[in-house]
Amino acid sequence: MSHLTQVFTEIGGEFIIPEASLIEKIKHIKAFVFDWDGVFTDAGKDHLLQSRFSEADSMGTNLLRFSYYLNHKELPITAIISGEKNSAAFTFVDRERFHSSYSKFANKIDAAKHLCETHHIELNQIAYVFDDVLDLGLAEVCGLRMFIPRKSNPLFNEFVLKHHLADYTTGCTSGQGSVREVCELMIGLNGNYDLVISERANFAASYKSYLDLRKATTPIYFANQEGVVTEVKNS
Repeated sequence: MSHLTQVFTEIGGEFIIPEASLIEKIKHIKAFVFDWDGVFTDAGKDHLLQSRFSEADSMGTNLLRFSYYLNHKELPITAIISGEKNSAAFTFVDRERFHSSYSKFANKIDAAKHLCETHHIELNQIAYVFDDVLDLGLAEVCGLRMFIPRKSNPLFNEFVLKHHLADYTTGCTSGQGSVREVCELMIGLNGNYDLVISERANFAASYKSYLDLRKATTPIYFANQEGVVTEVKNS
């Protein structure tokens, strides 16, 4: 067992396919796409339908993008696709300078296809982080699937595995650092974790170049309006 497999297995992660297969898959990835509710959050909301996100998860997405930049000398495409409208997700996308946010998409494959058409990539070049039923259509066709299970839905967890809809399942559950976990894993699969951390910690020239590109990214917000992907304001 490799060190990478060992450390993630020790925290409860499960490699559905071997680490070597994950390494081959991530070589072809050009976009990192995340669900919101149940991924960045514990799926809970207050009476105003507001949710929260973790700074640890935020740092994870930043380090992952930097890892990709070090290997490819360009930014990966990053997006959030949600079945609902989440103000916290808009704040996150704006602050982190993701490329886009898609909200109110009950059929997330429509949003993913739009993302692919916009950025001239294929569905199998997407790495997707997900947790629930609305995500399965995209999980079936994307290139790399990171599944966040919950103890409260054991039959659904079994369904995902039985139908080969996940490549890795997290040890951390919804809203409890699961995004950071999958980001750390994907950086490890990229083979440059130590470099990512040292260059970021020292604010090296490579990180400054990456950060300039990130800051220059203008997020675009889309919503499903009567079945049409429509650009909207982030509010």
